[in-house]
Amino acid sequence: MTEQLEPMPARWERALAVVAHPDDLEYGCAAAVAVWTDEGREISYLLATRGEAGIDSIEPARCGPLREREQRASAAVVGVGSVEFLDHHDGVIEYGPGLRRDIAAAIRRYRPELVITLNHRDTWGGTAWNTPDHTAVGRAVLDAAGDAGNRWIFPELAARGLQPWDGVRWVAVAGSSVPTHAVDVTGGLERSVRSLLEHRTYIEALTDDDPETYCRTFLTGNVTAASARFGGRPAVTFELFPR
Repeated sequence: MTEQLEPMPARWERALAVVAHPDDLEYGCAAAVAVWTDEGREISYLLATRGEAGIDSIEPARCGPLREREQRASAAVVGVGSVEFLDHHDGVIEYGPGLRRDIAAAIRRYRPELVITLNHRDTWGGTAWNTPDHTAVGRAVLDAAGDAGNRWIFPELAARGLQPWDGVRWVAVAGSSVPTHAVDVTGGLERSVRSLLEHRTYIEALTDDDPETYCRTFLTGNVTAASARFGGRPAVTFELFPR
């Protein structure tokens, strides 16, 4: 496919990125986040879990706090200071009203114009199967963007002081096999490598490669592959759903 991707919308000030696990954003779109925070935009992270089931050699009680620390350090590299965890259980997140309510509540708190999530489809394209956590959270984010603005859905949120927020203008899905838009990440690529590298414990359990070489190779390969559809510029891609 050679059809050129559109630039991401520029007229927004606040974004909320909602994903399932620590490292999801760093594998997906931290380079774009770095570019946006450089432009003075306010971006917050919301994670459904602490990734406590993600490292076979470390039991969940120790793994969760460790991965939380790594996520906070990783976010700071790209200019994100607000990182919140919802405490759903890693590996068995359930799509449904409870998850939608938690995400809608966060949208009402942060009041973003742009909401970011990770691929909600069954595969990454072809037969590369996605995980149930990613699909559950991604789908719930798309739904919660509407729930957040409807006062008759989850009325208990208003009782807690979280008034409806109907200001979400787009949901941007990173890692989609059918992207529509992209961001030039020339200025953010190096920091995205350092951001992913902050997940060192996870990466060292994942691969025998040198961690920095692994991070650089993976991220550079992705943005270079996307450049063919974005005027030759290194790019992070999104499937954009206007609201």
